[in-house]
Amino acid sequence: MHTIGFIGAGTVGTALAIRLREKGYPVIAVASRTRTSAERLASMVDGCQVHENGQAVADVAEMVFITTPDDAIAQVAAQVQWHSGQSVIHCSGAESVDILEPATRAAAQAGAFHPLQTLASIAQAIENIPGSCFALEAQEPLLGTLKGMVDALGGWAIELKPGDKVLYHAAAVIACNYLVTLVKLATDLWQTFNVPPSEATRALLPLLRGTVNNVDNVGLPNCLTGPVARGDLGTIRKHLTALEASAPEVLPAYCELGRQTVPISLAKGKIDETRSAELLELFNRSSSGGDSK
Repeated sequence: MHTIGFIGAGTVGTALAIRLREKGYPVIAVASRTRTSAERLASMVDGCQVHENGQAVADVAEMVFITTPDDAIAQVAAQVQWHSGQSVIHCSGAESVDILEPATRAAAQAGAFHPLQTLASIAQAIENIPGSCFALEAQEPLLGTLKGMVDALGGWAIELKPGDKVLYHAAAVIACNYLVTLVKLATDLWQTFNVPPSEATRALLPLLRGTVNNVDNVGLPNCLTGPVARGDLGTIRKHLTALEASAPEVLPAYCELGRQTVPISLAKGKIDETRSAELLELFNRSSSGGDSK
């Protein structure tokens, strides 16, 4: 089994190092921009030693994970002197393996290993990574090695081509980060009737969990509920009028999300083409400043 080192000891690097070591992978070296974070990782991983810089990690580890912020990956790859037979992997969701060209130029293998998961803290990342989907980009034999790591972590893998990464990552942002934005918009609306954000979030969480459960168990498009799914023009008009009066800054987002939801409703089969056109006209008219009544 290859010895493993980490350059970068943030949330992703620390969680991966801990989980891989738990599965028997020899994680032996770490370096980070701040020694404190490297020492923290090493204290949590048996047999891992802190090194002064990335070169020192590359000198002792057969497989090196670059788990720095995305903007620093290319710089790290260019600064280290890699060698033939070595494997170099980054964990960026948006970057391809092309960013590791200095490593491949030195006859090292290059790969990408991205956990499709929300990692807000080290503790949460350690908990969330097992069972996740991992986006992989590599050639054999490294690809097989990375698949083995995914299996060991209880996850499942998808293989991406270089041109796939940016849209793959954009999809993750929409599903994860922008869900947070939607919750913020929703809790802001609750403040118009004097319910504080913490209480609004508590009230909405069962609804969010139920929605995710429906997506998982019922699937698209049948999991869609609500006024667009029913073709309920009257309720949507009321929403638009209220938003225009009390939260006009939310109105464009509501209309655009409504437009994107109409095809899902149509695919579900609960509305016909005529009602679909009426819904789109209503959202378009309201978003352009027309009368929503």
